[in-house]
Amino acid sequence: MSGRSGSRPGVTATVLALALVTWSAASARADARVGELTVRDGDVPRRLLGYGLVVGLDGSGDRSFGTSGATTPTVRSVINLLRRFGIEVPPDRLRLRDVAAVAVTAEVSPYLHTGGRFDVQVSALGDAQSLAGGVLWMTPLVTGPDDPPVGSAQGALSVAASDAYRPGTLGRANTGRVPDGGVVEVDAPAAATPATRLHLRRPDPVMAVRIVNAIEQAFGPGTAKLVDPGAVSLDVGKSKLDSPERFLAAIDTLRVPVDPSSRIVIGSRDGTVVAGGGVRVSAAMVSHRGITLQIGGRGAGADSSGLVSVPSDASVQDVAVGLHAAGATAQDIVAIFEALQAAGALGAELVVR
Repeated sequence: MSGRSGSRPGVTATVLALALVTWSAASARADARVGELTVRDGDVPRRLLGYGLVVGLDGSGDRSFGTSGATTPTVRSVINLLRRFGIEVPPDRLRLRDVAAVAVTAEVSPYLHTGGRFDVQVSALGDAQSLAGGVLWMTPLVTGPDDPPVGSAQGALSVAASDAYRPGTLGRANTGRVPDGGVVEVDAPAAATPATRLHLRRPDPVMAVRIVNAIEQAFGPGTAKLVDPGAVSLDVGKSKLDSPERFLAAIDTLRVPVDPSSRIVIGSRDGTVVAGGGVRVSAAMVSHRGITLQIGGRGAGADSSGLVSVPSDASVQDVAVGLHAAGATAQDIVAIFEALQAAGALGAELVVR
């Protein structure tokens, strides 16, 4: 009895150790659906564009005054718009500080049918200071300059709070979006043949092999084949399902392990830094516009002289916190991280948005 009871702590410790190892491996690797990692043949989004007007601005629109602005695109657009409603207004009588000419863009799924709604992006074409508080006038959307409209957009603009225009500042909130402001009016052409390939959103040979293995494990050998790191071909006939669409839908639900991505994304407008995969930064020194970043120096923190010091093998979070504490702008943060990557101190993909 004593021998048995004495062996339990050892067994318990072994079980706990195995559980911790399993938990650590699971926490370091997540699962994702095949449908989240790939796109099918023919799944090319429809890119729509249009030219329109944002109205209802509080004096922050295009600066077109009287006869000096009578030939500007904004004035001509408003004149043509009013003319469609049977209203004639002399160009020199228009005061357009409350109107802005804009480009409207959107990316729509090819499977979104008539009546489906989507978000649209709106960007000023002229010298409007802010689109905040404006409303997009009904704008036809086309797939190309000479193509007929396939949709339309209108609605109140949503402008990020950080982009709001403040008098006396150099900031310009000249972009915004209209959530669900677009409507599909013409369906996309139907695909001629069912999809027989899956294309990885981020080509990766390891991930492509995992997808092939998952498909063959679920539907049998020969149902999937590795073409290259960015594509997997499918044999619909070997799936034993009654339709290609059911086969593709079933593949979309399969789950494969995904390793954490060593990737850093920096917002070029507000300096937001997002890092994945537990990225660390090696010892380095960067001096940029009055800010000196020292990785591997003594101490940690930022001082009034612009010196930012973090310990060796610091995380991206440590560096970002130090730079923000030193008053670095978004452009400064982007430049410093680009310098770290160029010096070989940053072993991760850097994406600036």
